Amino acid sequence: MKTKLKTSTLVILMVVAIAVTIYTLSPFFLVLINVFKNANGIVANPVGFEGMSFSQLTTNLSKVINNSNFSFWSAFGTSAVITIISLVLLALFGGMASWVISRNMAKHNTKKWAVVIYMTFIASMTIPFQVVMLPLISTFRDVGKFVGLPLLQSIPGIVFAYMGFGGAMTVFVLTGFIKGIPFALEEAASIDGCPHEGIYFRIILPMLKPPLTTVTILNGMWIWNDYLLPSLMLGQNGKVKTLPVAVQAFVGSYVKQWDLILTAALLAMIPMIILFFFAQKQIMGGMVDGAVK
Repeated sequence: MKTKLKTSTLVILMVVAIAVTIYTLSPFFLVLINVFKNANGIVANPVGFEGMSFSQLTTNLSKVINNSNFSFWSAFGTSAVITIISLVLLALFGGMASWVISRNMAKHNTKKWAVVIYMTFIASMTIPFQVVMLPLISTFRDVGKFVGLPLLQSIPGIVFAYMGFGGAMTVFVLTGFIKGIPFALEEAASIDGCPHEGIYFRIILPMLKPPLTTVTILNGMWIWNDYLLPSLMLGQNGKVKTLPVAVQAFVGSYVKQWDLILTAALLAMIPMIILFFFAQKQIMGGMVDGAVK
């Protein structure tokens, strides 16, 4: 009886897993089959295989890459620069903040401020972006005028915004991991005369590689694919555009070039797909290590 129950349960779980997989991959499937069609073929039958050809794919790729309004390589470079700089700064400052918060939270009797700061980070994760997006734009505009540095329609401004929105999750994950690192290692290094900076960069940072890799990859996929924040801060008509924002060049008031839109979307997805396939072991390893810690 138990064997039958287990078998039926496994079958049900398998069916549910397959259904969820199909539902999750269906948008990617639609993009993949429609990049082989022209605009008329997509409108006529977006879910069918009729009209697909490799020559049409080559034509679509050529139109997207060589389109003067889209500026593929410029948008690709902008997305890469913003993503890389944001990830480096998030890893650097997020790791240091997590270390300080974690060690001072252990002294909660005298360091209650660390608990308050940590809970502030956690609370910020529950605030939807839509609630703060309009005040954010207004604040960045005023601060930019005050300091004399444009924070809107500029790479430094959007990098600063990503540090703020991505810092909460980074600190949350890394703080939990650092709690499991024995404090005796730092005490031994301090007795040997190692400064605080050396303790972090020589002892703590190398041990943070698994969770830091996981957080960096997750933040990287989020920043690379993000549309709403760049569209607000960089604008649709600005000189600085990321790939998701630049795709708007193919969307007009009356005509939508679906063949070029989907081809550009596929080109934007390829780097993240490659990254995930090569780094999926690190992602799962970082999650498991964090859970064990």
